[in-house]
Formats: sequence, C-alpha cells, structure tokens
Amino acid sequence: MTRPEPPYPPDLAPAAAVRLGFSIPGTLLLLATAGCGWLPTGPSDGVDEITRLPRALSAAEVEVIGASNQFAFGLLAQASRPGENLFLSPLSASMALGMTMNGAAGETWSQMRDVLGFGGLAEEEINAAYESLLELLVGLDPSVETAVGNSVWTRQGFPVHADFLAAVRETFDAEVAELDFANPSASGRINGWVQDATRGRIEDIVPAVIPGDVVMYLINAIYFKGPWTFRFEPSDTRNEPFHLDNGSTQTVPLMTMRRDLPYRENGRFQAVDLPYGGRAFSMTVLVPQPDVSVDDLAASLDAADWQDLADSFRETDIEVFLPRFRMAYERKLNDDLAALGMVDAFDHRADLSRLSPVGGLRISSVKQKSWVEVNEEGTEAAAATAVTVVESAPPAVRADRPFLFFIRERLSGTILFAGKVASPPAN
Repeated sequence: MTRPEPPYPPDLAPAAAVRLGFSIPGTLLLLATAGCGWLPTGPSDGVDEITRLPRALSAAEVEVIGASNQFAFGLLAQASRPGENLFLSPLSASMALGMTMNGAAGETWSQMRDVLGFGGLAEEEINAAYESLLELLVGLDPSVETAVGNSVWTRQGFPVHADFLAAVRETFDAEVAELDFANPSASGRINGWVQDATRGRIEDIVPAVIPGDVVMYLINAIYFKGPWTFRFEPSDTRNEPFHLDNGSTQTVPLMTMRRDLPYRENGRFQAVDLPYGGRAFSMTVLVPQPDVSVDDLAASLDAADWQDLADSFRETDIEVFLPRFRMAYERKLNDDLAALGMVDAFDHRADLSRLSPVGGLRISSVKQKSWVEVNEEGTEAAAATAVTVVESAPPAVRADRPFLFFIRERLSGTILFAGKVASPPAN
C-alpha cells in the first residue's frame, strides 16, 4: 500500500491512505450503491442517519437486485476499453430493456432475461421487483435528490398491444404518448422530456429528424444529486499529478480529507466508501493494487464480489485523495449487449410480437448518454437510455453488380433462356 506524502504531520500519519482518480486509464472504478451492505455509525453533520430500508426486501427483490448488479459488472467489463474513460448507468439500461422485455417473446425474451441476469424468474416476478425498486430508490434519503422516469413514444397510427402498454404504465409508471414522428416537433417533445427528467443534464437522446423506420422509443432517465456526508474542504484541494497507465501524468485538482471511513484492502484493490447525506447512498471507489490494471479489475468483478465487499467494510482512520472532475459520456450498447448474449433482438430473428401485431420489428439501437460531476460538495449524475424499435426494411435486390438471369416457364420450371450480365451493354 502506498502512502501519501505530507501535508499531514508525521505524528498524524493515517492508518491507511488511498489516492483516487476517476479515469479508466488512471486507477479507478466508481460505482454508486444504495440501501444494502455496511453502514458506518457516528454523527453525520446534522443529517439524520438512515440505517435500514423502510421495509424488508422480498426474496424476489433480493434476487433482482443481485441480477441487476451482475448485469452492471457484465456491462462494465464489455464496455471498458484501455485508456478510455467510462461512465454508465446499468440501472438505466436495465429499466429501458426491462420495459422492452414486456413486448418480447420466445428466444428474444429469454436472451434479454438472461443478459439482464434474471435467471429463472418469471416475468411477473421481474416486473414486481422493478416496480418495488422504483419505490425504494426515490425518496429514500430526503437529503439526496433521486429521480427515475420512464416513457414510451410511439409513431402516430402504429398499433400497440394494450397488454404491453398496461404493463409499462403499471410496472414502470411510464408516460405513454403517440406522436407524429414526421413532424419536427416530435423529437423536441421527446428530448424535452429527457431534459426535464435529468434536470437539463442530458440532451438530444433522439435525433432532430426521426428516421422513417422508427416506430417506438422506450426511454429511461435517472437523476442523482447528493451532498457528501463528510465534505471535502475546498482549501485542501491542490493541483497534483495523476498517473496514467501509459506512464505519463496529467495535473488534476486533487481533493483530500482525513477521517474514519469504511475501508477494505486485499491483494487486488483498496476500497473506500464515501457516503452521501444520511448514508443510504454512497460512492464506492476501488483503486487497483500496483500490479493490477484497472481493466483487469473491472473484468474480474461480479455480484458476489460486490456483496462480499459491501459486507466487509470496516471503519478505518484514512486519508482520501480524489480528483474533482466533470464528465459527459455516450455509448451505443448494441455490441456490448450482443457480447453478453442478447443477439436476436437486433436482427431479423427478433420476436417483439407482444409489443405490436405488426411483424418484422427489431431493436435498432440501445443508446445511453450520461453525465457526472464530482466536487467538494458532493456528486451530481444523470443518465438516459433509449431503446429504438424499428420496422425491418423489406429485402432489397440491387442488380448493380454482375448477375445471372433466367427466363423460365414457371409452372413446369423449364428454363428457356439463361444469361449473365457482366457489363451492361448500352441501350
């Protein structure tokens, strides 16, 4: 374990010190948690401490939360690229895809369920757990602002099964609207909803001109704003080097504090839990040990590791160094989801027959935009995920390269003429 250099006096050297940096090429994996796991005791600077959920979780809810976390680590491992920053909301992606699942059937539904980590759960159990999770997350901590919104936007005149609309309204509390996608105001209405839901942090989740084959957008938006329980003093923030994986450094504003905080160290990482408000929410920061890369660490984590970490934090006198930063991120998740096993939904094999009586529907994209700012006061973060459903284009035959042709009698199959056009002769 590396020790920070002074400014602290030698006789006050902390029991543990962690230098942190939010950067995939640098040294950090950041995850937000709520509700479960270890909570520290002690004063919380005038904010009432939240030590338990308002009610016990059902067995299905526990399974769904574990599934959601497993999906988070799978998505993290797929999306992480050496030398690139990353900021995703697995929960936002899960909810947008969870809505879409209610319109899927057959192998498409099974693949979506497996990728989202829901194993053998029935749809009724999955929907019930999504619904209760929404209730638990919003308003859990009065000192932390959390908002989760869902919406479904359909092309005017496009038929949608009533059962599907009822499911997304009742389970996900989704706003449902039918719009004339050919009218430029349609994209403005959808993007305006996302801006409102994310307090203006996410813009333009759908294009200004909606493509003609789009029949539906299913959108989730999440917003979070939490003050640190123990805030960093701005006067302690100093410009210091941040060490990149390629051996170079860049100067960043490094915030610092020293106090008792939940801490754990093992052969792979150091971890510290930085609570928000009444401590129902926190930022858990993992710094790889010197012989472990951040990408290898990201690829190695799973839901079991996460639960073990949450259960094993111990309050420790620690000095924390964390960069102040702001980041906007955007990613199309198609390839990541396909690598995890959700493949049929994106091509002609897609079965979205419970969504609409119209055949040939598929998902053309799962797009997420996210934003985060971390400073001495706390953290503000937002994300929106849009699942775009399109009508599959009819097969197209373009004889714009050399081709064969036959003139035949159709009933008997007799070929009368056969030819090849390698270079079309002039008319």
